[in-house]
Amino acid sequence: MIGILGGTFDPVHHGHLRVALEVRQRLHMESVHLIPSARPPHRGEPQASAELRFQMLQAAIVDTEGLLADDRELRRPGASYMVDTLAELRAEKPQQPLALILGMDAFRGLHHWHQWQKLIEFAHLVVVYRPETSIPIEPEIQQFLVKYQTRKPKRLRQQLSGRVLLQEIPALTVSSTRIRMQVANGENPRYLLPDASLALITQHQLYMKA
Repeated sequence: MIGILGGTFDPVHHGHLRVALEVRQRLHMESVHLIPSARPPHRGEPQASAELRFQMLQAAIVDTEGLLADDRELRRPGASYMVDTLAELRAEKPQQPLALILGMDAFRGLHHWHQWQKLIEFAHLVVVYRPETSIPIEPEIQQFLVKYQTRKPKRLRQQLSGRVLLQEIPALTVSSTRIRMQVANGENPRYLLPDASLALITQHQLYMKA
C-alpha cells in the first residue's frame, strides 16, 4: 500500500513528517509520497516558491526510509487538484492499494474539493486526528463516512480503494504559519522543523520581512 500526503509544505515541519511516518508504520505501507501543491486551489499562494518548498522537503526526509518527495504537482500545469494526482498515481500503480492521508480539518471540508466524490474511486482515505479532537462532521461528509468507513485497517490492504479509516494519532502541535511568523519576527524556529530545511530558509532568506 502506498500513502499520499499532500500540502503546501511552506515550510515542511515535524508535524507533517511525524504523521507520515506514524501512518506508514501503523498501516504497514510500502512508502508515503509527500506531494507539495504547486497552485493550491483552496488557499492563498504559498510564500516560498515551488522549487524551494520541494528542496526543503527533500532535505527534510533524505535519510528517512519510506518517505518520498514527489514533485508531480509541481510539474503539472494548472491548479493542483488532488483528484488529478490520485488518478495519475492509480494509472501508474494499477494493482497497488493507495491511501490519501488527511487531517480532520481537511476531511471536514472535503465536500468543497474539486470532484471530491471521485477521490474514493482512486484511493482509500486515512483521516488522522488528535486524541482531544471532537469529530463534528458536516451532513455531506457524515453520509460519505457512513457509506465508506471501516474500522479494520486490514481492509485497506484487501482492496485498491473505497474505504475511509479514522486514525487517532498524537500529532505534534506545529504549524507552518507559526514558523513563518517566527522567522518574520526574527525568532528562532529550530526544533519545529528539520535543521536541513531551516538551513535552506536561512540561506534563501525565506519568510523574512521586506
